[in-house]
Amino acid sequence: MNKKLDGLVVTMQTFFTPVDVQALLNKSKLIKGTTLGDKVQSFVNGRSNNEAPSYSVNETAQLLLEIREELLTEKRPLARLQLLDISLKLEELLFQNAPNWEPTTVSEQLEKICALTTASVGAGYIELWEWEQVAGTLSKFNQDQLSLAELTQVLETARAAVEWSAAMVKANYQEVVNTYTTFEPKSYAFIDDRIRGSVALHLGQSVGELGDFISKESALTNKVMDVADQSAFRGLNPGYAFGELVVVDGSSEDIEVSADKIYIFQRSPSDLKPVAGIATVAEGNMVSHVQLLARNLGIPNAALSDQNLQSLKKYNGERVFYAVSNKGNVILKPESQMTDQERGLFVKKERNTYKIEVPVEKIQLGNTDVLNMRDVDASDSGALCGPKAANLGQLKKMFPEQVVEGLVIPFGIFRDHMDQQMPGESSSYWEYLNAMFKEAERMRNADVPEPEVENYQLRQLETLRGAIKKMPLKEDFMNQLESKFKSVLGSDFGKIPVFLRSDTNMEDLKEFTGAGLNLTLFNVLDKEKVLEGIKDVWASPYTERSFKWRQVYLLNPENVFPSILVIPSVDVDYSGVLITKGINSGNDKDLTVAFSRGAGGAVDGQSAETYTIYDSNGYRLLAPAREPMYNTLPATGGTGKKAATFQNRVVNEKNMVEIKTLAKTIRETLPKETNSDYEGAYDVELGFKEDKLWLFQIRPFVENKKALSSGYLESITPKINTEKEISLNTKL
Repeated sequence: MNKKLDGLVVTMQTFFTPVDVQALLNKSKLIKGTTLGDKVQSFVNGRSNNEAPSYSVNETAQLLLEIREELLTEKRPLARLQLLDISLKLEELLFQNAPNWEPTTVSEQLEKICALTTASVGAGYIELWEWEQVAGTLSKFNQDQLSLAELTQVLETARAAVEWSAAMVKANYQEVVNTYTTFEPKSYAFIDDRIRGSVALHLGQSVGELGDFISKESALTNKVMDVADQSAFRGLNPGYAFGELVVVDGSSEDIEVSADKIYIFQRSPSDLKPVAGIATVAEGNMVSHVQLLARNLGIPNAALSDQNLQSLKKYNGERVFYAVSNKGNVILKPESQMTDQERGLFVKKERNTYKIEVPVEKIQLGNTDVLNMRDVDASDSGALCGPKAANLGQLKKMFPEQVVEGLVIPFGIFRDHMDQQMPGESSSYWEYLNAMFKEAERMRNADVPEPEVENYQLRQLETLRGAIKKMPLKEDFMNQLESKFKSVLGSDFGKIPVFLRSDTNMEDLKEFTGAGLNLTLFNVLDKEKVLEGIKDVWASPYTERSFKWRQVYLLNPENVFPSILVIPSVDVDYSGVLITKGINSGNDKDLTVAFSRGAGGAVDGQSAETYTIYDSNGYRLLAPAREPMYNTLPATGGTGKKAATFQNRVVNEKNMVEIKTLAKTIRETLPKETNSDYEGAYDVELGFKEDKLWLFQIRPFVENKKALSSGYLESITPKINTEKEISLNTKL
């Protein structure tokens, strides 16, 4: 043991040996005499006259930033390498000195956070354009006082800087780490080790200390077991849950989730099935399909730090109560600490509580013609086809230059094919489906446990799904497709790549979104693959995931009918989602947008570039994109992958103006054009190709009324005086 301790002492002495930047500069002969070389020399001279930790950290951070900003103006490769060596030594110096700076006032804490964020930019964890977006907010430490609202915005911005820094490491190393982890599990710790060995460690600690101070001032405190750094928890949408806690430290893609458990993920799986509650380190983005479904169903949903996840691992398997309030504070506690009020939330659940019926009174199953999308509009939703096709047809009338041409395969064609004899059965596909629902109801009436009933239904649906995928397509239908591809899409069938989008009558109801539950096939070119794809899309409402999500909400899931929207592919430069409401700001007049490079990333839950666009003026960056690869849509069909870099933003200023104008037009004209009394927000999917805006979908943005109006959630939401003034000279 003594030998090991001696070895540790030697290691620590080596690590904490003062960094000699002067010696490094003397070796970097190509740098001496240049602009940056003079700045490094000035830094060395200044440190010899002032050894205060605050001075050292501020000056080191500033020099790191200047080296990064000016590095590319140095054209000599060897000189660049010498500058990088100096930059790495400066990081080491800052890592050593940051713990020695112990702020005593709020102003000093804000100054330290600003300095460490500056250092993160200089060290490459945050991009220069991202720093431009947040520098003003983080530079308020010289003011005499800030309101609680202003101070909270500084905290949110600083916390974002920590998250962006960690996400940069993951973006660069995650794929390699995943490969190595398959044969050496210890490799999985590399990313955490890399983050904790960087400036982000000290930045995160300083932000946590500021969060603790603001929590006391605002009474907006999280109560999450006994873990440290409680302020890092951040509620994304309100709700409450009770069940077993499952902490997943690693990939979540192969995890079989249960509807009565609460999950803590590094990153939620893109095809997440219903769960009781969820919290994630990498939240993806707030308008992905998973986030929209969670918001719709009132599933409590929060973000946390990787350190928080590690702290919660010891509670894995315990039964816990979990709640997120309307203001975003988070409660997570053992079953033994639940109050009578909290237990009462779960005493009795009526089967039909908060469930709705799929409207079928106006459905028109007799129409078996392939339709030109121009011939449908919002009034046909739920009658001839689902809302995707109906609303896109409506948008085609309103924005003819921004919407592609399209075909619609209505409900009637699916229903007509379902009347065919099902192979291996004495009934049609449709009769088989209805017999399954009838038997399930008989089992419930006989008090068969619900898990048994569900297993029976899933087995039957698996059989049906396989049969639909092999179903023969009628000759008249295929002839119509040939003809309509030519007349409407302007190309022979099989010569133009198309999207096949499932479009059921269970989507975009007033109280249920259904976002992303059923199949969309990207960029299909080959004729036979299109025909196979049609059957795959018809079968997709009967997958386990789709069935489980709608079982939560629908009283008559047997009356789900799929139509299909067929539209030509647009190989967009970037695409995303617009919500005509400020989800983060809470202002119904603001906008929320999330974009990722290429096609389809934002809706699938990728880490997307996310903004609040304010109704008054300006916008706020909530998160940058951090996906290392993105989808392309080649003319040869299928999807391609390209590597992304992060030094430039995704959405430009011109796009912002166009998006704001589009939202204004939608809000003002869509209800009139559709004779609708809908007054809520809209969820719009769109993209840009060479700066031209293309519209792909519009639907109501559905939130969970039960969660929003819950008396319990209201009771745990503190009343905060956001105008309260706080002197920055206040002692911590």
